[in-house]
Amino acid sequence: MSKLRFLTAGESHGKGLIATIEGLPAGVPITESYIKEQLARRQRGYGRGKRQEIETDFAEIMSGVRYGKSIGSPISLWIKNADRKNANWNHRMAIDSVDNPEPVMTTPRPGHADLVGTQKYNFNDIRPVLERASARETTARVAAGAIAKSLLDLLNIKFVSRVVSIGDVIDDSTKIIWDDIDKSPVHVNSKKIEKLMIDEIDKAKELHDTLGGIFEVRAIGSPIGLGSYSQWNTRLDGLIAQAMLSINAVKGVEIGDAWLAASSKGSEVQDIIKPKAKWNKMPWSRETNHAGGIEGGISNGQDIVVRAAIKPISTVTQKLPTADLSSGNEATSFYERSDTCVVPSAAVIGEAMLALVLAQEALLKFGGDSTEEFIRNYDGYCASIGIKK
Repeated sequence: MSKLRFLTAGESHGKGLIATIEGLPAGVPITESYIKEQLARRQRGYGRGKRQEIETDFAEIMSGVRYGKSIGSPISLWIKNADRKNANWNHRMAIDSVDNPEPVMTTPRPGHADLVGTQKYNFNDIRPVLERASARETTARVAAGAIAKSLLDLLNIKFVSRVVSIGDVIDDSTKIIWDDIDKSPVHVNSKKIEKLMIDEIDKAKELHDTLGGIFEVRAIGSPIGLGSYSQWNTRLDGLIAQAMLSINAVKGVEIGDAWLAASSKGSEVQDIIKPKAKWNKMPWSRETNHAGGIEGGISNGQDIVVRAAIKPISTVTQKLPTADLSSGNEATSFYERSDTCVVPSAAVIGEAMLALVLAQEALLKFGGDSTEEFIRNYDGYCASIGIKK
């Protein structure tokens, strides 16, 4: 069984969102201020919709933390939906039965869970489907991911992300200053690329359309040995791919230079193993990282590099052809408030999902009911294979 797991609950316009994390050892520093910082990063990004002007996401810690540290019991977080008070959502998403329910929604939007969800759960109304399938749920994931980052910080594992492309605009910078990326509204270093991306988003908005793109997430300082080749469902790259593909609108995942490797000769994309370099903490060195930090389903001590392709948001302001669920006749889809581009914020969500996977694997590898035991096991492991901290 997994040592660490998390669950989320809540709907887009329900009372709020809940995240529960269990399996964390006692002694992990956890603060509401750090979680708030991560949630604010998710809300930023050029191209976001008006809801981000309404919500000021804050995760209240309800259990599992005392005096700023985890106590080994399940941690629960509560995030209130500020938008609940607008547009009569208390009635639309009432918990108890009501005498005058809202008219049913029967015109599914292409690209959403609307149609498949109503068929799977035998609903005659789209509202229950879109409320849970909404990307609003990723708020709870980012909150849980902040806790996973807090655990991995004990092992000096850090997380960074950037936007690689939005629409046709590609950032092919070779030198990346990670500390500056959060200052950009589109999560890039280059001011020239930033302007081009913003212009591209503005054009899409004028056309009542949306844009997708590619984001990159890195885990810096990951130890060797996370994951396993022993079974298909223990391979680290497979676990990461599943986590990334679970993010709304993500349709493709690349580990390292996968697409470059697919069109290259094998001799051109191997990370040659060399004797130890003076600057390296490992007992060997590499000059490249085409594998993205994972070989044979196991982390190899280099940066774990993941890229994800996110399709344009399916909620476009122009109405699209569809079929009415109740009559079977031709119809046009409805419009639910949405964003023009979410690639920058998706990068932050990607960080959270990568952190949750690595935290789970780190606890499986090193174990421990307290942080002291967890770190002691990690230190002993590093010493046994000749890795200097």
